[in-house]
This record gives sequence, C-alpha cells and structure tokens, in this order.
Amino acid sequence: MILQALTEYYEVLQKQGKAAAPGWGPVKVSYTLYLGEGGTLERVASIQIEQQRGKKTVPAPQIMSLPAPEKRTVGVVSNFLCDNSSYMLGVDGKGRPQRALECFAACKALHEKVLSDVDTPAARAVLAFFQSWQPEAAPEHPALAEYWEDILSGANLIFRYDGGFVHDDPAIRRAWERHYGGSGDDGGTEMVCLVTGEKGPVENTHPSVKGVQGAQSSGAALVSFNAPAFCSYGREQNRNAPTSKAAAFAYTTALNYLLSDREHVYRMGDATVVFWAKSGEAAYQSTFGSLFSDTYEESDLRNVIAELCKGHKAEYDEAMLDPDMDFYVLGLSPNAARLSVRFFLRNSFGGFLQNIQAHRERLRIVRPAYAKFEVPSLKALLDATVNQNSRNKDASPELAGEMLRAVLNNTPYPATLLNGVTLRIRAEQRDKEHPERPFKITWERAAILKAYYSKNPNKNVPKEVLTVSLNEASTSIPYTLGRLFSVLEEIQQKANPGINSTIKDKYFNSASATPAVVFPTLVNLAQKHLKKLEAGWRISYEKKLQGITDKLGEEYPARLTLPQQGAFQLGYYHQTQARYEKKEEK
Repeated sequence: MILQALTEYYEVLQKQGKAAAPGWGPVKVSYTLYLGEGGTLERVASIQIEQQRGKKTVPAPQIMSLPAPEKRTVGVVSNFLCDNSSYMLGVDGKGRPQRALECFAACKALHEKVLSDVDTPAARAVLAFFQSWQPEAAPEHPALAEYWEDILSGANLIFRYDGGFVHDDPAIRRAWERHYGGSGDDGGTEMVCLVTGEKGPVENTHPSVKGVQGAQSSGAALVSFNAPAFCSYGREQNRNAPTSKAAAFAYTTALNYLLSDREHVYRMGDATVVFWAKSGEAAYQSTFGSLFSDTYEESDLRNVIAELCKGHKAEYDEAMLDPDMDFYVLGLSPNAARLSVRFFLRNSFGGFLQNIQAHRERLRIVRPAYAKFEVPSLKALLDATVNQNSRNKDASPELAGEMLRAVLNNTPYPATLLNGVTLRIRAEQRDKEHPERPFKITWERAAILKAYYSKNPNKNVPKEVLTVSLNEASTSIPYTLGRLFSVLEEIQQKANPGINSTIKDKYFNSASATPAVVFPTLVNLAQKHLKKLEAGWRISYEKKLQGITDKLGEEYPARLTLPQQGAFQLGYYHQTQARYEKKEEK
C-alpha cells in the first residue's frame, strides 16, 4: 500500500514536471570533461556554483538531471555519463590504484554496452575516449592539472562535446532509457511486480532514500533483505518482494521529493513525518502542516479548516481544497542502513481534519495568561511527559508514534501518555532558580488529563469534571478534594506573602493518593493561617471552605485510585486557574 501510494504520487509529480523521468535523477556535479572528435580530453572546466554558508561564499556542486546513479555498497558498480575520477579516469586519491582500474574498466564496459548501437558524434567521442584513455598518464595530463586535487577528492564528472552536454543528446538519452528499463540488475530475472501487478525485470537493490532524521547521510533502504534468514525459496535480496525497476525508481523518487521539501517535513519523536494528497496539490500539505505549527492560530486558516470539517470545499493558497481528497501520512524511523515504518495512515483530507479538530476540542481547558495558543501543540504534549532538566529531552519514540496515530485516527490515547504525565506530576519539584514557574499540574498536563479521560472514559472521572473551566456544581469527591487543596494553598499564600514553597511542594502527591492521612493536617494548618488574615479575608475564605467541605461528607477517602487522582488534579487546576482569572479581572 505504501509503495503503491508513492508510485501514484510519482506519476502526478512527473505530469507536473516536478520529478524526473524513469532512469533520471538529480545528481551533484562539479566538473565537465571536454572531449574532442577523436575522444581526446581537451580541457576540464568547473561548473560549481557559489553558495552562501554562514558568512562565507563557497563553491558547491551543481545539481543536474542525469542518468540515475546506482546504489553502491562495497562492489564495483558504474554510473552512466557521470561518476567520480575512479570510474571516469581510472585514478583516485585513496591510494588504491588497482581498484581504480577495476572501476574504470566497469565504466568503460557500461558505456560500450549502452552506446554500441548509437551512431552520433557525441556517442562516438565518448566511446573513443574510453578506448584511448590511459589512466596511468592521468597525473601528467595538462587538462587535469588545475583541478587535480579536487577531482581526486571524489567530485562527480560529466562529458561535454561540441558545445553541448553529452547527456542531452536525444539518441543517447533514448539508448539509456532502453537500457534502464530493459533488464533488471539481477541478470534479467522477470517476476510479477507487487506494486504494479505487471510482469517484468525486477530491481534487486532499490535506490536509497535520503533525508530521514538519524539515518545515514548517504541514504537508507525502505525495502531490503540483507540476511539469509529473511529470504525464501532461494531468492536473494529484493527478489523476495519483487518490485519492477520502474516502480522502485518511482516510489523512491517520490519519497525523496517529499523528504527534500523541508517546509512540509516534521519530526515526531524519532520519526520523520511526511504527508501528501493524491492530487499532488501542495496546498493540502500546507493546510495539514499548519496543525503541527503555530500558523493554525491564523483566523483565515481556521475558517478554511472549519469549512473542510463540515464537508465543504474551501479555497486556500489559491487552490480549491476538496475534503474528499485521499490523503496519506507516513512516519519513518532510522534503523542503521534501513528505514522502519513507524506508521502509515490513509484517510480523506476532511476525515483527518475532523479527527484533529476533535482532539483539539478534547484538549480545550482554561489556559493561564502566559499561554499563547488555544490548546497545546502535539510537541508540547509530548514534552510534558519528559523531565526538561534531563540531558535527553525527547519523548519516547514509541509514545510519539502512538500519540500521532491516536490523534489522526481519532482512537483512544495510549496508556503510556497517562503514565508519562502521572510520573512527571509525582516526580517534578519546584525550580529553585525560577520558583514562579508552574510545576506538577501545568496547563499541558491538565489538558492531557482532560483529553485522555474524555476519549478513554472511566467511571471515576465523570463528565462533570471534564469541563473547560471550574465546575463548582460537581459532586465528585476527588475533584472536590483537588479544589479544597487549591483553596488551602491559597490561604497559606495569603497569610504568608512571598513564601518560597507551599503545601503543594510537600503534600500534593500524598494528598491526592491518601486524602484521609493528609487533609486533617492541612485543614488544621489552614485554621492557623486564617488567624493571620484580616477579618474580611478570613470570613471570605471560611465561606469558600465551607462551600467545598459540605460536598465531602463526614470522612475523607482513605485512598484514591489513579483515575480518581486524575480528577483530583483537574479539580486543583480548575480552582487554581479560577483564582488567577479573578486577579486578572481586577
């Protein structure tokens, strides 16, 4: 399914002129070898371009559309019309002259095979070059002297003849395309392609995929079989999952195109996430990507998303968006020289947006003054499960993938999300250098608790406590205890202005787990604090305490379960935010 979707996307990109034809691809090139009529090397010219790197301007290779390069491991495999000095000239700077000669011989054989039936001046010049070139004479050749060191460093070289690049010759291009599609790299074995369903030569090793965070910079394989244990019926490598040469080229080209578009690539945990619409319209990616960033808060975009969620078409970025358009989301993680599929999701564009909107509604909770956005971002939610003072501040890769899947599929949130938040609430202490910073029950964690129990119902966390703001009418005992704890803390702060630590620092965890043990002590302490207050404040707080304790009954619960602790924490958060809201109104 993944390969089929990417192959279809490649076909759309090719029609739009954004992807090369089969057998062609972007290659970095630094120098041109000018050939004479008899295949002699006349001169060498740099075709590098100036590129800004920091404050300096440095020469960089030029990216050109050339015959698709082969995927190399340790063997000798030549590319057509473009390669490094080992293959094109038979020399290298690595001190391995015998291997360089083997590379040159492979390059010569490939060009003779491809161009044997091509009768054009450019083709004859290239063949004559390989027949007459003497690698041992290369160090003394005058045309190579100026760029000798750079050429030996691994720069790619291409041919130029009679004022034009050899790869632009129509007859040579046709010859290469016939060669590329004519036989697989496994000796011509023909099998039914699992992507297209057509019988033809299969690709034994698929092109590399580049741009996945944490994977090898030279590229990694999405499909590969590198050990006998993975093989069946005597088949080797990718013949165990036969994919035609054209399909392998198509899906890797499409995936590399998506990964190269940095504006629409996102990282979630250790996964690199890409997404695309079946139509290839970039406006779908921009709209969807806004849900991962701050641009969602823009009113125009929010109106567009609202219309799409209703099933109506909407215009954005000069494109008409269809909520019924097929949309795909792919998450890839590095695994040595290979890639792991963390998740692959398919839905209508409107379906994904509706699921995301439902997630945002579940997260909606009264926010503190410092919060810039209506609801926490997905990254902020994941960060809330991690100790931000630790060396590794990244959330669990498994949690990131499970969380994104839950949001996009509108399925229950993973239990690891609740576990992560609960652990942070229990373990986190006030920042001594910044005591004013919120800790334990932060906005993000309160939003997670509300969203989690809204989507994962529990009888101990009734709907009456899963409100956006304070619900004074709630009769939930754990929720009311959380409210009581907040009021007791407020009384302590009022009686001791500028206090560095409160009952929250010492008693919050135990109060939420074993109320019967802790609350009698806290209430007695509050009575002492009330005596320090002016009569007006004392009466006001006594009435507030009476209104809350009347809902608790005669005894405090001996202990609270984990879901009940969640209700306690929400009660505390709601009551505390109500306190701050009143201050802001004043």
